[in-house]
Amino acid sequence: MRKSHPVRRAVLAGAATVSGIVLLLSLKPASDPGSAQAAGQAPPAAAGQAPQGGVNGAVTGDAAQTQYGAVQVRLTMANGKITQAEAVQAPKGGRSDQITASSVPRLNQAAVAAQSADIDAVSGATYTSAGYKKSLQSALDKAKAAGGAAQGSGNAQTVTGDVAQTEYGPVQVRVTVAGGKITKAEAVQTPKGGRSDQITASSVPRLNQAAVAAGNADIDAVSGATYTSAGYKKSLQSALDKVPAGGGSSQAAGSGGGQAQPQTQTLTGSVSQTQYGPVQVRVTVTGGKITKAEAVQAPKGGRSDQITSASVPRLNQAAVAAGNAQIDSVSGATYTSAGYKQSLQSALDQAGG
Repeated sequence: MRKSHPVRRAVLAGAATVSGIVLLLSLKPASDPGSAQAAGQAPPAAAGQAPQGGVNGAVTGDAAQTQYGAVQVRLTMANGKITQAEAVQAPKGGRSDQITASSVPRLNQAAVAAQSADIDAVSGATYTSAGYKKSLQSALDKAKAAGGAAQGSGNAQTVTGDVAQTEYGPVQVRVTVAGGKITKAEAVQTPKGGRSDQITASSVPRLNQAAVAAGNADIDAVSGATYTSAGYKKSLQSALDKVPAGGGSSQAAGSGGGQAQPQTQTLTGSVSQTQYGPVQVRVTVTGGKITKAEAVQAPKGGRSDQITSASVPRLNQAAVAAGNAQIDSVSGATYTSAGYKQSLQSALDQAGG
């Protein structure tokens, strides 16, 4: 019998080895979502599974007043989740600088980790933590409202109005809107102490009922509670301004045939505290553009009256012309301009712009 040559056997063995390696490499490994996540990529969605929806963009909460200064939180959202939290206002000056520098980064991290306002206070920063959580909840309320409108018809939205300061204390109203109607109204802040407790207990339930019955802020003041009623109506109007046009409505835009009309929203920004007084801006946005801007609060008294009357109309015009908050300050009205731009940005954040 003829023996195979040793060199020929080596060549055949090598060819077989190469063929085996090629076959192994040609086989696709089974999908491993864990390995995709480890590589920093999202795992592939299952067949027929829609991507997770939700709010995208920046949302600024209302400024929360504390014993040492205002706290205001801005969130960056992606698919309805908090991806970044920051304090755009925090107590300043003296020891507050040290407390803010130490506590705010930890509160920011806690907000992202918890994905809610249910976070622990930072030791040694009780007031800052309480203000942060309050403004954070306000931002989440706004995000929920915006998300409800984007999700479609019939979704209930809970929106918290701005704090209205009265002679006897702050008033703040939260409403739930479904099907384009107010289904619930409640006061989350009211005057307290002394006779205010009695007035609040008597008037607020009646104001809540009136808001639901009227479906708007055009409600009668409760006799004997003039200041509380005025504050309630102001905060209620602020809450309703934050509900996107058509939000919670059971009817789709343009349902009656024809083209859908551009969506119009009236949005009130957060109060921006300046050295000479508060500034608050309200804008009307149609089809993604600012069609009207107005200051619902501005510094008053003394020389402030003159500065306000000269600068605010120019700031209003600039906001409409620019379509954003990147507008020039008015000469001689530096503080008013800065507050105007900050409140304007807050209003635009609610529109997702």
